[in-house]
Amino acid sequence: MKTIGIIGGLGPESTADYYREIIAAYNAKHSGLAYPEIIIFSVRFNTFLQLIDAQQWDQLTELLLDKVCALQRAGADFAVIASNTPHIVFTELEARSPIPLLSIVESTCTKARELGLKKVGLLGTQLTMATDFYQKPFHAHGISVVVPTPEEQGLIHRRIFSEIELGIFKDSTRNELLVIIKRMVEEEGIDGLILGCTELPLILTEASYGIPFLNTAAIHCDSIISYTS
Repeated sequence: MKTIGIIGGLGPESTADYYREIIAAYNAKHSGLAYPEIIIFSVRFNTFLQLIDAQQWDQLTELLLDKVCALQRAGADFAVIASNTPHIVFTELEARSPIPLLSIVESTCTKARELGLKKVGLLGTQLTMATDFYQKPFHAHGISVVVPTPEEQGLIHRRIFSEIELGIFKDSTRNELLVIIKRMVEEEGIDGLILGCTELPLILTEASYGIPFLNTAAIHCDSIISYTS
């Protein structure tokens, strides 16, 4: 059994969700109280946000590499980042990592291919929606990625950081997000939706409008369990 290393705290709500998901998924596959060994390094969220806001990608890579190395020293056999946005530097981080890393983006892309999706919407932080680290692997497999309008992106980003990251889940915010998704279905013709922020599944708990919602956190956790076993 491999020991799992998790870079968490980006934010705490989704890190706690990862722990619960991994334990539940592992227990479903093994009899008795057989749980995996998990090491979590919870990063200072404000430091991470400062690097993101300043677009200091080299420093962000160094920060994450430092945590990966700490996880390795603690006994982790492989590591994951329990967040979508830091995957903007995943390629650079993976190249320097002393242990294998599992990508949330690649895991989600694999799931989309299994479902036969051809055109997916992407919701997440401003950085996730505005950059191409999600688009690249999806486009390589013939799947188009559609993002909300700039105004919609701004609203989603504000709600994530002023509410959802803080564990605040309002019906009004859920309805705002569903209105955006409905427009993307009707106007953009998306056949699936990537919940590209690991906190979004905490408020968008059910799929709507006849398309699958890809819970990136749950998909990532399934990949973790497969790799561990």
